[in-house]
Amino acid sequence: MKKVDYIIVGDGYAALFFAHQLIKHQKSFVLFSAMEKSASQISAGVVNPLVLKKFTTFWLAAEQIEFLTKTLAEIEKYTGHNYLISENIHRIFHDEKEKELWLSKSETEELSQFLNDDFENLENIINPFGTGSVNKSARLNVDAFFGDFRNYFQQNEHLIQEKFDYSQISVKRYKDFTFKNIVFCEGMGVTQNPFFCHIPLIPNKGHHLKVKLSAKINNQYTIKKKHFLFPLNDELHYYGGTYDPNERDNEVDDFATQQLKDGLSEFYPHQFEVVEVNYGFRPTVKDRRPILGNHAEHSDYFIFNGLGARGILNGCYFSEELFQHIENGKELMKEVDLKRFENPKFIRF
Repeated sequence: MKKVDYIIVGDGYAALFFAHQLIKHQKSFVLFSAMEKSASQISAGVVNPLVLKKFTTFWLAAEQIEFLTKTLAEIEKYTGHNYLISENIHRIFHDEKEKELWLSKSETEELSQFLNDDFENLENIINPFGTGSVNKSARLNVDAFFGDFRNYFQQNEHLIQEKFDYSQISVKRYKDFTFKNIVFCEGMGVTQNPFFCHIPLIPNKGHHLKVKLSAKINNQYTIKKKHFLFPLNDELHYYGGTYDPNERDNEVDDFATQQLKDGLSEFYPHQFEVVEVNYGFRPTVKDRRPILGNHAEHSDYFIFNGLGARGILNGCYFSEELFQHIENGKELMKEVDLKRFENPKFIRF
């Protein structure tokens, strides 16, 4: 029988950032992974403080970006790499009115730190009205982040490569492990969890393309119009992703794929080859806030879910919130507390 402080179930952003809190505070743990690619693992990894349709920011954006930078520096100490790629987002303007709106909002106290008022025209793409740069935006090297964590877990005997069996859990025990707390970070997999399957998650399906561009784009930017375009390596670019809250089929959707092709063609006037199409289901919540807290009857069973499209920022920032809540009794923010759903009309998907 092996004794651990924590069992983590899941392998997306919530699970890995919470695992970092345990590593940082020298807590023992094992992490159960079914070794299937989650929505986190195929995500764009874009770190964006703005809602670029409206040129507005969102709840705790500045605080979350500052905390992410600090956390990735901590992670670098034991993985040997920092995964933040400091390439700003350049938003393509549709017309002069958008440029004027950007300039107007860049003068406000809330947005001046994010909206750069020095516009730029980019080569080899269609941008007659130029682009605006988003300060403090970046992206995560997603493949390296998950790959290095997996290697670290394996080397330190944290990783259990098997699907978690809920029927084997009992009081403070799971198979050959005894634990103090168990944290479920399963994304949409929580629908199979008998303890938390009632939480009101909405699956938001997202597609993205890996494309080979015929004409090189000579910049170090993430380009944004309808979706994000950025280089993965010398050969391939990422373009995506879509938001399809009403699409539930577990297969590639031709309509979404065509939507992406059309979107890329709007500003990239050259030939491109679609090499790969991927999709995943983001766990979203109607109020756009993560879900943290413990089970009503099992005080040592916790959930960390509902990160939505901002999985990196939400996963990083609220991992510490949850850790401090469990270990030191810190009260959870009411906006993310599972208790906000007391006596709701739960929808099970």
